[in-house]
Amino acid sequence: MIILNYINGEWIEPKITKYMAVLNPANGEVIARTPLSLAADVDAAAKAAAEAFPAWRRTPAQDRVQYLFKLKFLLEDNLDEISRTIVNECGKTYEEAKAEMRRAIENVEVACGIPMLSKGEISEDIAPGIDEILLRQPVGVCATIAPFNFPGMIPFWYLPYALATGNTYIMKPSEKVPMTMQVLFRIIERLGLPKGVINMVNGSKEAVDAILDHPVIRAITFVGSTSVARYIYRRASENGKRVQAQGGAKNPAIVLPDADMDMAIKIIADSAFGCAGQRCLAVSWAVTVGEARNYFCEGICDAAATRTVGYGLESDTKMGPVINKASVQRIEHLIGLGVSEGASIPVDGRGTVIKGYENGSFVRPTILMDIKPGGDIWKTEIFGPVLGVMHVNTIDDAIVLTNSGVYGNQASLFTSSGSAARKFRYEVDAGNIGINIGVAAPMAFFPFSGWKESFFGDLHGQGMDAVDFFTQKKVVVERWPKQWSRKF
Repeated sequence: MIILNYINGEWIEPKITKYMAVLNPANGEVIARTPLSLAADVDAAAKAAAEAFPAWRRTPAQDRVQYLFKLKFLLEDNLDEISRTIVNECGKTYEEAKAEMRRAIENVEVACGIPMLSKGEISEDIAPGIDEILLRQPVGVCATIAPFNFPGMIPFWYLPYALATGNTYIMKPSEKVPMTMQVLFRIIERLGLPKGVINMVNGSKEAVDAILDHPVIRAITFVGSTSVARYIYRRASENGKRVQAQGGAKNPAIVLPDADMDMAIKIIADSAFGCAGQRCLAVSWAVTVGEARNYFCEGICDAAATRTVGYGLESDTKMGPVINKASVQRIEHLIGLGVSEGASIPVDGRGTVIKGYENGSFVRPTILMDIKPGGDIWKTEIFGPVLGVMHVNTIDDAIVLTNSGVYGNQASLFTSSGSAARKFRYEVDAGNIGINIGVAAPMAFFPFSGWKESFFGDLHGQGMDAVDFFTQKKVVVERWPKQWSRKF
């Protein structure tokens, strides 16, 4: 597949010589080549977006959202093609890919409510004859630097809200998974948006740095590792831009003795091993409290050992590959690090070879038992199908352990006690909390939160946070002298 940029309503092949191979992670075959676009390509997209902005911001909100209504139905009509593309370049199962796009569509639906969500406020007679008005106005040209693990969903945490609020847009897909956005932009092209309202530039670090430095681009969103999120946030904010930068995670699931243990085991296994563990809301470590230990440990090991691993378009596959061979090496190295730090490994997913897919990038589900607090494997985001297991005596111990980590993306508690759940959600330092939920992914009308080293910025993606991020508030205080009114 030839990967193209989309600038000012035209499909453009960058004039470059450097490309990056895109591999199907299930079989290692080259399925596309990503052009490593230059700063000049970003500049062309930024200029197109800037030229389109004045007319787009003046388009009434109720007219702008008509494009989104049409987009919702086109996404649903093309769900199978998009999902298959995600499977082939990202490695998910078909059902995971479809679920990802359902979440994307949810955000389009919420953004269709912009005429209501972005309305201003007015206070009359704040003083005799004086009114005060709050207006929301678009920021300008905005950009998203997207990750590889959710090539269809995560861009839609931002894109529909930016367009609906009157901004123009630049999308920079992950160079590892550019094909999904090619399919999506072919769909977006059918909307008939004015030229320059939405643009796409493929590439790697040079394109990213050009986005961060470009004076026309006023707001940037990013999802990825903490080290890159910190870099994005620092460099973009130094250039005076608004920034949302979602970082890494190390999410715990606490299991109390009164939990429905069979349910907890199933949900935690799905969270830890779904999407091959390559999601920022995956459970990374489970903490059993008191008597929960024995039953849970036996059950989670069985769930890991029996999970069917393979190509995501095969109906019996429950977990696909990780993104590439480099990820396999990194994950297997970290598993070894955990063992060297004293963890036992009752289920070892290293060295996985799937018949018929011998060149694929597979790691089977892995359990590291009795990992040590404070060790490198406890602190490091593995981003693969590896679950660490720890044990404490009380829920207070579990909360202290949870809050001692540097990340704050998600924490989950499994219990039948309402008081324990209230204590947990009140005291735990994490932005997304699950109670008997393994992936506490907010619905599109709530913000996707994240604290500590898991997020850099003030406003998150989705919902009203996205509306606030993509609009700037203008306050008008006005008086109309009486003598002017007499003329009428």
